[in-house]
Amino acid sequence: MRRDTEASLPADLLRRFRDLLGETAVLAGEDIPARNLRDASELPGRRPLVLLRPKDADGVAAAVRLCAVHGLPATVQGGLTGLSGGAIPTEGSVALSLERISGIEALDAEAGTITVRAGTPLSVVQEAANAAGLLYPVDLNARGSCTIGGTIATNAGGNRVIRYGMTRQSVLGLEVVLADGRILSDLRDLPKNNAGFDLKQIFIGSEGQLGIVTRALLRLLPLPADGGGAILGFSSFDALHRCLASARAELGDALSAFEAMWPDYWDAVTSGGLADRRSPLSGRHLVYALIEARGRAGAAVPGLLQEWLERMLEADLIEDAALARSGADMAAFWALREAAAELHRVTGPLLGFDIGVSPPLIGAYVEASRVALAREVPHVRALFFGHAGDGNLHVMLAHRGGFDAELIHACDAVLYRLVGEFRGTVTAEHGVGLLKRDWLSVTRSPVEIAAMRMLKTAFDPKGLLNPGKVLPD
Repeated sequence: MRRDTEASLPADLLRRFRDLLGETAVLAGEDIPARNLRDASELPGRRPLVLLRPKDADGVAAAVRLCAVHGLPATVQGGLTGLSGGAIPTEGSVALSLERISGIEALDAEAGTITVRAGTPLSVVQEAANAAGLLYPVDLNARGSCTIGGTIATNAGGNRVIRYGMTRQSVLGLEVVLADGRILSDLRDLPKNNAGFDLKQIFIGSEGQLGIVTRALLRLLPLPADGGGAILGFSSFDALHRCLASARAELGDALSAFEAMWPDYWDAVTSGGLADRRSPLSGRHLVYALIEARGRAGAAVPGLLQEWLERMLEADLIEDAALARSGADMAAFWALREAAAELHRVTGPLLGFDIGVSPPLIGAYVEASRVALAREVPHVRALFFGHAGDGNLHVMLAHRGGFDAELIHACDAVLYRLVGEFRGTVTAEHGVGLLKRDWLSVTRSPVEIAAMRMLKTAFDPKGLLNPGKVLPD
């Protein structure tokens, strides 16, 4: 890991930060924890000039104002679970961590809203909602460590987008610190407000480029009371897609997840290298899926799901199926899908991709990628899985020798070239960050990128917020 110990703040400026935020909120040099030098991407870390840990929005605003006066760039950090390099400190920047700005401020069960601070872990919000008989629907594998501010900054998707949408659909209001230190706050519970621009939408998914989210008012939904799921085996992706279309039509709003897994991924997970990960199906299939349906009390969703499943088997759309008979069964099925974080134990070093294409084209993209990778980087092993319902495909490339810059670029070139041919996106939910910055033009037109630059200039004219990320040089 890279350690830039030679760069440091002048002593008087370090003292000013400590006067503003408190002694324990400002860490420098070797006192900066190793975790704050990088995020969860494969990119090397970098030591910031100083780590700032304010405890509230006023502290963030004061720190940002001082940074602006001295022309100091600031890299914003949340739970550090991002996979695109967005939270890695830019050279010569301060790191501004929101980890201490944590906690739930209010939950209104009747209104179906919760007000939370940006550093609150996603799982904490989910558990508070559940305790009130409600649901916060955004759900990610990193739920225990990713923060609400981070999920908003990247417009996180996750496992149940097919039913509940991206994070954007769950945000009612935001408090944001702007690049000059002013606090923009709109935390009003107004389902309809057409008085001018909907400013919160500008900050959702902006990856800290336009402002720093410090609080959020989130929408909560009724907690599903019953549900069910199954693991399915198919002879082709076309059969899977036809089955998905049928599930949308017949299960309606009860359909909450439809996850696809190809044999390369499936075999790596179920081959015995990961404890308690076993295939519930007999034989091998060309593609697998996890289906989940959730309803309200009295909706008889498990029965509806079983009847639908029987019809799909009779129509030969599904080759084999294992129906969850209990909550433990469903948890075991999800463990198969969520095993990606453990796969390195079986495969060795991994390089991950977060790609989006039109849902009907996922199968064709997988086949084209498999052929191109075998031709151009034949020593790399490819594993495919993803969210079939929304077109978000995850590709994990394994190489026992690890990935140097040259190999990463070769893999990027293969997969992102095909993204352009399929009119897809280089990132469906993890954000652009640093890893995908130079590939943005594959997904966005020159006019779109120019418009993004206009927004950046308008909100951050000095270019101090998360510099070097998202927009190409």
